[in-house]
Amino acid sequence: MASVTAEDIKSELDTFNIAFNDDTVDKMLEQCLCHRLKGDEIVFEWFAFSSGKGQLLLTLDNLDQFEHEILNKKKKPKGSSKGSQFNKTRDINSIQELIRAEEEEESILDSYSTPAKGSQKRALTTPEQPQSKRGVARLTSPSLLLSPASFSPSATPSQKYGTRGGRGEVVSSFGVVQGPRWTGKGQSSVSVEMLEGGENSLISSYKYMFQRLRDVRDVLTEKIEDLGEELRRHFNVEEFSAVSLPVQDSITVLGQVCCDSNGKLNAQSVLLEAGQEQGGRQVPVDLSELKEFSLFPGQVVVMEGMNTSGEKFVATKLYEGIPLPFHCPPEVKLEMDEVSEPVMVMMACGPYTPSESLTYDPLIDLINIINKDRPDVCILLGPFVDSKHEQIEKNQVTETFETIFKRCLDSIVEGTKGSGCRLVFVPSLRDVHHHYIYPQPPFNLSNLSKDDSARVTLAPDPCTLLISNVAFGLTSTDILFHMGAEEISSGTGTERFSRIMKHMLTQRSYYPLYPPAEEVNMDYDKFQQFGQMKLTPDILIVPSELRYFVKDVIGCVCVNPGRLTKGQVGGTYGRLLIQPNPVLVEGKRASPCIAGQVVKI
Repeated sequence: MASVTAEDIKSELDTFNIAFNDDTVDKMLEQCLCHRLKGDEIVFEWFAFSSGKGQLLLTLDNLDQFEHEILNKKKKPKGSSKGSQFNKTRDINSIQELIRAEEEEESILDSYSTPAKGSQKRALTTPEQPQSKRGVARLTSPSLLLSPASFSPSATPSQKYGTRGGRGEVVSSFGVVQGPRWTGKGQSSVSVEMLEGGENSLISSYKYMFQRLRDVRDVLTEKIEDLGEELRRHFNVEEFSAVSLPVQDSITVLGQVCCDSNGKLNAQSVLLEAGQEQGGRQVPVDLSELKEFSLFPGQVVVMEGMNTSGEKFVATKLYEGIPLPFHCPPEVKLEMDEVSEPVMVMMACGPYTPSESLTYDPLIDLINIINKDRPDVCILLGPFVDSKHEQIEKNQVTETFETIFKRCLDSIVEGTKGSGCRLVFVPSLRDVHHHYIYPQPPFNLSNLSKDDSARVTLAPDPCTLLISNVAFGLTSTDILFHMGAEEISSGTGTERFSRIMKHMLTQRSYYPLYPPAEEVNMDYDKFQQFGQMKLTPDILIVPSELRYFVKDVIGCVCVNPGRLTKGQVGGTYGRLLIQPNPVLVEGKRASPCIAGQVVKI
């Protein structure tokens, strides 16, 4: 399916003389992405829907009703099992289409295009490449001499990236900064540590592709039972009944949401799969009696309702999950006039090169920003060598992937020495040189000096970090996109990103979706140990192809810093200013004061 843009939707709405604004167009664009529709298709559907209800106005509330009544009930076209599987794989991996749609929202789609196939000619030899004028100007500083200028025969700097606009523009913000500016002190003394240490850390590679279906079932069953027990205690449920047992009275059941086919979940295809203690059967669920709901495959839920025939459970009440407690640091006593120093944390997610060139100009720009703003901690998430880059896919490189990666990270470490900031590196499933498995072990950098090792933290994906006793949850896997394509909702009154963040926190998992997206190779044994949240983080960082944001979700500050590059142009990065609050002996834990921004590179 060709990519859908906001201009396509606006053009179709103009054709039918339908009044609109930017918010309603953005909402329709999101619905197109989630329901695999073209711009003209969704406008046709809306026109028919609104006409049947007396010419409804195009508003956000009416679009939610339209999605609930029309879009969620549309079933995937039938076809051969082979064709269906192919389409599913293609849709889940259509990140390129999503990038195009997001770029259009920022009015820069015209600068996003893919070089023609004939424009890249693979050289038979490895010629010595002259450095670009831009690169020479950037690399005059001794601290940036190792910055990788290029790794391919066609080492032409991206013209569209170089002529981008809006550099340094704040595009999303949260909280209020009083007094200090958005700069840190480069405090290398700021503590950065993994929440789990020693034998409980995923610190090295491991053997995968050896899991049995029985082991996967056991992990899923244990997840249902553990969350179910927490819900039972919290909502004072005496016991759970078997979902498939015919009864004439209202009962309370526990299970995992799943879909009755290989297509996208909708309100008519919801099944509830009970745990082993409740019979382990799958029963269709009728959601028509629920005033509001938000469901996705793999979600553990408790429902009240009736199943008079034993063939269909009619749900009348849905119990929300409950988050874990926040981190409680050790109790300390401070004098009344003693105030802890604020901590600035910067974060960026790859790719670190434009889509048509392997010149690392965006990374060099980021290093310059780090040296100027001097954050106390900088969290950099992969991909560093992107498997989806066109020249990587065609193997149009002159060095090994491992060499490119090491030069890239050496450049960051060397280039930021003067800033004094702590560095955290998190891998991505798109890092072409690294283990392609989730949970993902951390990078291995054996060539770091003793001084560099002291300020570099190599973290797995996902992980929980403590930065000055403030808990950070991190994952570079695009859970926002994966869950956004599968979640269904009705009457919730909240926008999709907040619902997904809340699901992660209440399901207590960095990847609660089951089955996972096609591009995620899940090892369920390790996922049970390292993919679950041990506490509710103060800050949850979830970079995605979808639109950036900083927002509070049930007390947790959730951040999507976006990608450092989007296509051929610059993207965004995030920064946080945190005022840690001490825990007084006499009182309870005070939440840290957090302000956040997303900024254009």
